Amino acid sequence: MADTPPLNHIAGTDRPAASGATTELTDPATGRVHGRAPRSGPADVDAACAAATAAYAHWSTTTPAERQRALLGIADAVEEHAEAFTAAETGDTGKPRHQFSTGELPAITDTLRFFAGAARNLPGPAAAEYTEGRTSLLRREPVGVCAQITPWNYPLMMAVWKLAPAVAAGNTTVLKPADTTPSSTALLARVAAAHLPPGVFNVVCGDRDTGRLLTAHPDVALVAVTGSVRAGRQVAAAAAAGLKRVHLELGGNAPVIVHEDADPEATAAALAPVAYYNAGQDCTAPTRFLVHRRVHDAFLTALAAHAAKLRPGTDYGPLNNPAQLAAVRGFLERLPEHAAIVTGGGRPPGPGFFHEPTVVANVRQDDEIVQEEVFGPVVTVQSFSDEEEALRLADGVRHGLAASVWTTDHDRAMRATRSLRTGIVWVNTHGTTVSEMPHGGTGQSGYGSDLSMAGLLDYTRVKHVML
Repeated sequence: MADTPPLNHIAGTDRPAASGATTELTDPATGRVHGRAPRSGPADVDAACAAATAAYAHWSTTTPAERQRALLGIADAVEEHAEAFTAAETGDTGKPRHQFSTGELPAITDTLRFFAGAARNLPGPAAAEYTEGRTSLLRREPVGVCAQITPWNYPLMMAVWKLAPAVAAGNTTVLKPADTTPSSTALLARVAAAHLPPGVFNVVCGDRDTGRLLTAHPDVALVAVTGSVRAGRQVAAAAAAGLKRVHLELGGNAPVIVHEDADPEATAAALAPVAYYNAGQDCTAPTRFLVHRRVHDAFLTALAAHAAKLRPGTDYGPLNNPAQLAAVRGFLERLPEHAAIVTGGGRPPGPGFFHEPTVVANVRQDDEIVQEEVFGPVVTVQSFSDEEEALRLADGVRHGLAASVWTTDHDRAMRATRSLRTGIVWVNTHGTTVSEMPHGGTGQSGYGSDLSMAGLLDYTRVKHVML
């Protein structure tokens, strides 16, 4: 199964693009072409949306128990084919196999099982009489056909984050994976076909043009995207013409506030592996370290030392493609004179799109590297003098996805969780996600929630019934 090339999956069958067009797939760890995938056009998108529309008539009327059985079956099948999924994912992303198989894959199956249970537990107020002689109740109903677009940093995980709540709520989907990383998503569709009726879950591989066709398609009722701020704006604009519902999970640029009562060595040791995991290609990755001036120097030294110890191909993977590598290099090449690279800053020897874990100090709040999301193995370190300044610097960017606070002072931690304008705040940890809690942001980080009951409800509509 792992050797099967990625194909579109439409109406329960695998097929190439109608035009025969394909795109090369490159292993970022070696820089070598390892396969090809369909580049879907209008005929493919039309066929997938038609299949999803036809399947919706039945799937939307299934019982929650039926949807639960389907998702539980998919979770079991993913575990059964763990080796095939690992090969498919790492071939497209170049990430270390052990990080995917032991870290990401268990979380993926947990998400499927969470939404399997959530399907049978939709919340809602009790029926009541709000006017004399009439009883009101609410129905939670599926939205319809959902167009879903996923990124290249966590291809299989993001596909499941999109697919599971949509299917659990009774929707049908057409999912377009990133053009560089379609293999694990195509495999998911192939495996899921044994548990879902044809047309419930469709996959069209392709590029940005494919995504534009999908988001603008008249059969689509909701568009869900995980990607860059630029991609989110384009999708929202395309969906606006049809007044489609839009669910956006976009960039991060997460701040980390390290107070003077935090142990600088222990804090740096805990944060370095998270910051450089997946080569920093994570929207919640800690990227902007705001450190109290009393512990700034000790923390900076410790963080740089831990970053320098990380090994390419073992502790972290490559950047996904040459364009992303060039984007990361561009941030460093444009650094102002006052900024200083403390460690890293270059490319390690060898093939692929690897970049050294990099720490940049002496930056200012209005510097490009602070204001914009690098999405690579690069972090910045700034100092602050008091709690008010720390919060101001943390919120002083356009993103608002995640943040963390490191302190032994409970009251200070609680003040920060209340004040920070982000969708997630961690205290004395960073990056941990659980299926039961929502994942989403504010501002330029988008709107809508993945995971949790909130994620399920995003794929439903409310209907008031009065009797």
